Amino acid sequence: MTETRKAGALSRWEDEGGALPCGPQEALAADCEKWDIPPLTDAEIIQLRIRVIALENMVLGLLSTASDHQLTAIEQLAEFISPRADATQHPLTLHAATQMEHFVERARRFREEPSAD
Repeated sequence: MTETRKAGALSRWEDEGGALPCGPQEALAADCEKWDIPPLTDAEIIQLRIRVIALENMVLGLLSTASDHQLTAIEQLAEFISPRADATQHPLTLHAATQMEHFVERARRFREEPSAD
C-alpha cells in the first residue's frame, strides 16, 4: 500500500468518525435515536456473533495466502490507527489495532510449513 493510499484510507477513517471523538459516525448514531429502531433480539445478536466468527475465519484464510509485504502493510496500518500521542487513548481503537496484529500473527503461523517428524 503506497503512502498516498494509506493517507487516503486514514483520512476517510477520520472523516467517517473511526478514530476521532464526536466524528460524523457519532452524529449518525445520535440521529438513530430519533428513529424507532427496536433493540436487537437475543437471536439477532447470536446471528451477528456467528457472522463475525465466520468473517474472522475467512479473513484469516485470505491472510494466510497473503504476501509478506501485504502482512507488513496490515501491521503498519494497525500502528497508524492507534490513537495519536496527544489524543485520548480509546480502548476500542487500541483493541482493534491489537486484533489486526493478532490476525497477522495467526496468518503467519498458518503459512509455516509443519515440521516433518
